[in-house]
Amino acid sequence: MSKTIKWEYSPAPEGTDRIQLKEQYDLFIGGKFVAPKSRQYFDTINPSNEKKIAQVADADQSDVNRAVASAKKAYNNVWSKMAPKERGKYIFRIARLLQERAREFSVIETLDGGKPIRESRDVDVPLSVAHFFYYAGWADKLEYAFPGRKAKPIGVAGQIIPWNFPLLMAAWKLAPALATGNTVVLKPAETTPLTAVKLAEIIQEADLPPGIVNIITGTEKTGQAIVNHADINKIAFTGSTEVGKYIMKAVAGSGKKYNLELGGKAANIIFEDAAIDQAVEGIINSIFFNQGHVCCAGSRLYVQEGIADEVISKLQKRMETLIVGDPLDKNTDIGAINSKMQLDKIKMYVNLGLDEGGSIYQSSCSLPKKGYWHAPTIFTDVSQSNRIVQEEIFGPVLAIQTFRTVDEVITKANNSPYGLSGGVWTDKGSKIFKVTKDIRAGVIWANTFNKFDPASPFGGYKESGIGSEGGIEGLSDYVNLV
Repeated sequence: MSKTIKWEYSPAPEGTDRIQLKEQYDLFIGGKFVAPKSRQYFDTINPSNEKKIAQVADADQSDVNRAVASAKKAYNNVWSKMAPKERGKYIFRIARLLQERAREFSVIETLDGGKPIRESRDVDVPLSVAHFFYYAGWADKLEYAFPGRKAKPIGVAGQIIPWNFPLLMAAWKLAPALATGNTVVLKPAETTPLTAVKLAEIIQEADLPPGIVNIITGTEKTGQAIVNHADINKIAFTGSTEVGKYIMKAVAGSGKKYNLELGGKAANIIFEDAAIDQAVEGIINSIFFNQGHVCCAGSRLYVQEGIADEVISKLQKRMETLIVGDPLDKNTDIGAINSKMQLDKIKMYVNLGLDEGGSIYQSSCSLPKKGYWHAPTIFTDVSQSNRIVQEEIFGPVLAIQTFRTVDEVITKANNSPYGLSGGVWTDKGSKIFKVTKDIRAGVIWANTFNKFDPASPFGGYKESGIGSEGGIEGLSDYVNLV
């Protein structure tokens, strides 16, 4: 392999002088920040340097009870009785205020989650704003979303979001719930709570009537209390398949509606007639730029035999140019792993891949000594039965296999407990239609990857979840149709 030239860039850090962070954050209940009953708090850590950013309230059962009671009261007395066009105005106001503070939210998202500032700035925050704008427009048009049916709100929605896209996942869930007339109790992930509590400040500034949105931080027990609360009418969860199964069992027979967006192990397929350079860049984008912290990350790569050597060689060269380092540096391609627990999980799977006989290639980049970091990694010489091929790693680790025919790769792609997303790279439209028709995945991109739009639904098959978020489909889980 020829030597790869890696340009050295001068640091270009995003400034933190414009952001405002408190040393301690309380729970947002009834339109006010209130201390947890237990007076217990936990630290939220910057994964790039392991320094404490702030302390965040740890809600217990009594706090969940307060939040649900507040949401129920607001639903019965205010939100369900308000004219839909008036509800839409509030959601528009939230979108505009978030747009005005986009830079601040981008920096906080990067500090708390470890992802590169380019991703927070160019993807997460703009998409979050777009979802609020999109669903604000639907608030007074539900009769067009469900022709011939009358859509009625469900009541109080309990929403639990993950750490990989904290602000975006909050927007995905809050916006359709509010547009359809529901009130909300939202719990962000324990390791990335800051943009959610900052969003509470925007909700206050928007003068949303008290109790319509309640944001409570906490640990696993907080989420369990939300799921099991008798006055919660609907559960929306994004996270692991294991927790999703727990939720299904917990709500069985309760009459609660639920939608689950769970794990993924997306197949990315490159055919011989593909634009190879474009495909290689798409692979890099799908698994490395986001540290693999995406449930729809293309972590299984299938390359047609005739171009396998070329693709792998170009992929390795491109990996050597990736910049791993300070997430706030605008030059950085790959930021920090979100937590020590997640880093340990990634290392465990890498060791497992070696034990299973896989051949490893890792970028020669130097990793910072402080913080949670992992080099971009690819495995070859793996088989369908290997755990690194079958199980979700949630890190910058790519497993590569080859194939000969269209039918063979479709069979391999479907040989997974997951069915969230996928990608196909080819110059032939007939192959695109064949693959997208036969692969059991909720979202499949053609000659691109990880492109999102608020008008497009997102959801999966099998152990990747139940229901969809985004688009008109995202409204249906928050209404009863009569």
